[in-house]
Amino acid sequence: MSMTDPIADMLTRIRNANMIGKETVNIPSSRIKVGIAEVLKKEGFIKDFKKIPDNKQGILRIYLKYGPLKQKVINYIKRESKPGRRIYKEVEDIRKVLNGIGISIYSTSKGILSNRECRQNKVGGEHICTIW
Repeated sequence: MSMTDPIADMLTRIRNANMIGKETVNIPSSRIKVGIAEVLKKEGFIKDFKKIPDNKQGILRIYLKYGPLKQKVINYIKRESKPGRRIYKEVEDIRKVLNGIGISIYSTSKGILSNRECRQNKVGGEHICTIW
């Protein structure tokens, strides 16, 4: 089976594990997925992540975050730019998500950045996903 969009697969695995309240989720690793996990951790949407080596590409284990009464921290996660329809935004077009409650993740020339970091660094890029 060939996978045409591994980022969508990552986001779907996180969404599904979050819906049933799992503590961790394992995803086949890649540099862009590690970058997305770093942004999610920096912005407070996941507890932590760890790269686990194996004989292939490695596994990215993501530790999901919940509130004290098991409230979900991630309520919405959506892939924006798809292989069939790429979405690029300039820095002037990058907006806040829900007045700063959520984030958008962008692939830029300076790496994988959140919408806040894109505005600080004055750089635009491909709109990967939106999370709140």
